[in-house]
Formats: sequence, C-alpha cells, structure tokens
Amino acid sequence: MPPLAAVVFDFDGIVLDSETSEFESHRRIYERCGVALTADEWCDQIGLWAEGHDERWFLQLRERSARAPDRAEYHAEKRRIFDEVVPGAPMRGIRELLTELAAARVPSAIASTSPSSWVVPEAERIGVRSLFGVIVSGDQVARRKPAPDVYLEAARRLGVDPARSIAIEDSGPGIAAARAAGMKTVAIPHALTERHDLSGADLRVAHAGELTLARLARLL
Repeated sequence: MPPLAAVVFDFDGIVLDSETSEFESHRRIYERCGVALTADEWCDQIGLWAEGHDERWFLQLRERSARAPDRAEYHAEKRRIFDEVVPGAPMRGIRELLTELAAARVPSAIASTSPSSWVVPEAERIGVRSLFGVIVSGDQVARRKPAPDVYLEAARRLGVDPARSIAIEDSGPGIAAARAAGMKTVAIPHALTERHDLSGADLRVAHAGELTLARLARLL
C-alpha cells in the first residue's frame, strides 16, 4: 500500500462552520421581513463561487417583501449577524485530526474556492493556520470548483502525488473537484449539504472526529 502523501481540506463547512452562519445571517433578515429563505433554496450554491453572492439575496428579498431594508442596511445587518453567529473554533474533530497528521509528518493543506482574504485570517482566528503547510484559495487559480485547480495546486505546492492524497469535502462541487484532481475523497456533509449528491466520495462520515490517520490511509 502506498503511503499517504497529504490530506487536503476544504475550508468553509469542513474546517470552519461558516456555511451555516452565512445562511443564517441572510435567513434572519428574510424572516424579519415576513418571508422565508429555505435551506432548499440555499443549498445548490454551496461549494461554488459567484460574484455578488450577497447582492443576489438582497435583490431577491426586495422582490419578495415590501419591508426589505435598503442595500447598505441589508449588507451591514447581514455582516453583524454573521459575526455574531460564526463559531470561534474549528468544526468537530478537525483540530485533533490535524494534530495527528502533524505528529506523523503527513502534510495538510487547505483548498478553498473562497478568496484568500477570507480563508487565511479565519484560519488564524480559529487557531489552525500553523497546522497547514499550504493554503490555496479560489482567487489564486484559473478555475474554481468543481474544476480541480485548487486541489492540483495544493498538491503541486506540497510536492506530492494527488493520487496518494486525500481530500475532505462537504459539497458536491468539492467532491467533483477533488476526484477530477485524482484524489481519494471523504465527504462530511452538514445540514445544508446533506441534499448534495455525495455518492462519488470514497468515504462518508458524520464529522472529522470519526477520522484517523489509519482510516484515511486505508482509502489508498
């Protein structure tokens, strides 16, 4: 069996539960305006990147409710709620898994479709930046997920073979990106991505606490 060369993590929804916080920040404003924003409406965009993401939801609210705030108020309130609810620690089992990998000298990386201006400060804030050898963000590659670019770039920077690496993802586009890069994949869905097609993953678990170095290595 070839040794495990590296483990590459998605960021939003895997390292930090920011996906839930992002949804909740918009949902609460919708609720105050007398309309519902459902998880079904929200979930298809997860794992993808679109310019004007927040503006899209503001414009939709303006179409659906006469009580919608103006643009500046909407975006300011969305940010306030997000900052209030976003967790101050990594998702369950992430720190322990990263620590085990570091002790075994198996390199770890982040491969995120989000911009580096978000990912790097947040990794610092929750205290895991030093546990990653490489952070690749969507603004550093030509194509974002579901294209394989961030995963291929993470492997290149680490100097490892993608075929001997494992990606940990929460979304359908993320699983597709990692598979296209030639990596084995682990899916850890949350409430918003349980609806995604994750059948392409080599392993599905409820949280990172169910993963160990030995279990990951067996996927190869």
